Formats: sequence, C-alpha cells, structure tokens
Amino acid sequence: MSSRSYFLLLKDLRDLEENEYTGITAFPVSEDKLKWEASIEGLKDTIWHGIYFPLTINFTAEYNLVPPVVKFKRIPFHPNVDQHTGRPCIDFLDDPRKWKTSYTLSSILLTLQVMLSNPVLENPVNLQAAQTLVENETVYKLIVQKLFREKLSLDKDSSSDLSKDSNKLIRYAAAKAQYTRETKTPHKAQYQSSRIYPSPVSDSPSETEVVLKIHEAEEWEDDGEHIHEPGEEEVEELVNWTHTLNSDTLDV
Repeated sequence: MSSRSYFLLLKDLRDLEENEYTGITAFPVSEDKLKWEASIEGLKDTIWHGIYFPLTINFTAEYNLVPPVVKFKRIPFHPNVDQHTGRPCIDFLDDPRKWKTSYTLSSILLTLQVMLSNPVLENPVNLQAAQTLVENETVYKLIVQKLFREKLSLDKDSSSDLSKDSNKLIRYAAAKAQYTRETKTPHKAQYQSSRIYPSPVSDSPSETEVVLKIHEAEEWEDDGEHIHEPGEEEVEELVNWTHTLNSDTLDV
C-alpha cells in the first residue's frame, strides 16, 4: 500500500512536468519516490547562468511534515553552500520548525535557484567564498567559472594523467601570479562585510587560493597590461616557491 508521502511526491512530479521551470529538472530514482536527483541552473544575468549543478534530494515517509535532505553533488564555491557536505544553507531545510506543509519540491528547487544566483553574505557557511566575493567580485566570478570547468572535465575524464596535468598547470600559474599580484591592485566589490570573518590560516595555500592567484594573473593579462617576465634568478625562485605547495590541497 502506497504511503501519503508517495502520493504527495507524485503530485510534486506532475507540478514540475506541467510548469517546466526554466533551468530546473528533477526526477525520482527509487520506486517509493523518496530518493530524487535534480539539476538547477543559475538565473539569467548572473554568473551562475549556464552552469548546471546536480543535486540529491532524500525524503522520508514523513513528507511533507518534515523537510528533505538536499545536497549538491557538484559543490559550488558559494557562501551559502557547505564546502564539505554540499548542503545548502536554507532555513526551512536546516530547521524543521521553519518548514511548512505548503512547501513542495518546486518550492525547494526554486528557492535553491534563487539562493545560488543571489548569495547572502550574512552568516555564510563557506567563509572563504564569502570573503573572496566581498574583497573582489571579479576574481570570485572567475574562480566560480574556473572550478566549474575543471570539475566538469574531471567528471568526463577521471584519469590520473588529467589530474597530474591540471596540477602542473596550477603550480605554474600560481607561481607566475605570485610575482604579478604584488604590483597590481584588484577591484573590490561593494558588499557589506561586517559579519564576514577570515578563514583559518594554513601553512600551504588551499585550492581556492591557488585558483585565485591564477585568475589574478589572467585578469591582468586580459587587460592588455605588460607583465614582467622573470629572469633566471626569478625563475629559480619561482621553482622553489612551487615546491612549498602541498600537493594534497592542489588535487583537482
């Protein structure tokens, strides 16, 4: 005998099929309709437009009295998405007391789409993403696009050779950017930052910090400005600097 949640989720599925929300797809992957997979695209005129993020949505037999568990399978570099678990920071998903029985699967996906496209900088769960967005919006956008392209490539080809080539590229670009960033001042975005706190300091740069260096270099080159080419001594220093990078944190 089918449960109440089964019929409610069938209704949610029909709603999705009838409305055909732009940039949103979802479908059940279990017979009881409790396990779903979905994909959302950022809204038009935002940096997330054209980028699709797959999600998993796990309901319980108590739906719609309690919210489902939602996780990004491809975790975005986003202030409101936990970089470790992939869970979005949405109050009615995090706190069952704020969940309402009037919410549907469409409500959840549309809210996720808005959240993805319009980051909230108050109480971010990814401090590094929030801090980067506050300090330099242009670089933040480049990081988002760069990480998405790299993860998409790895989804298509997970071979070790690709990972090694990516690491070599990151090491070279990071070393090159280290020499250019000291003489350039990137544009800072105008965001409220009073509640943004710096991430803990580590001995070696994180993946995001390395990508940040890469794109600072690329951004200045795209502006047509001449970048000083290092001499033999500088090249040697560059090589020595790359040896200090932790290969574990550079895995793509």
